[in-house]
Amino acid sequence: MKMVIAIIKPYKLEEVKDAIVEAGCKGMTVTEVKGFGRQRGHREVYRGAEYVIEFVPKVKIEIVVPDEIVQNVVQAILKSASTGKTGDGKIFILDIEEAIRIRTGETGENSII
Repeated sequence: MKMVIAIIKPYKLEEVKDAIVEAGCKGMTVTEVKGFGRQRGHREVYRGAEYVIEFVPKVKIEIVVPDEIVQNVVQAILKSASTGKTGDGKIFILDIEEAIRIRTGETGENSII
């Protein structure tokens, strides 16, 4: 099993969610986060005063999937989240040793499908 973590632009969430579900994913966790990468934030003007927004709002999606569909899920995220501009986000893939469904005690891939 793998955990796929994607950091994307907030307005792309619905499009990415639909693509992930179509790729075979049964569930996901979504968190609103803030951060910066190469873009290092940006400047805005509010009521005549200029200020720097150092941490840019993003959305973090966490998904645990069986090994066989990891590449489908990653390709779905890449295709649906990309705008071709700086700040589109990142995808991280981590190994998962074990997963346990609390309600039933199921373990392994049975607990995530």
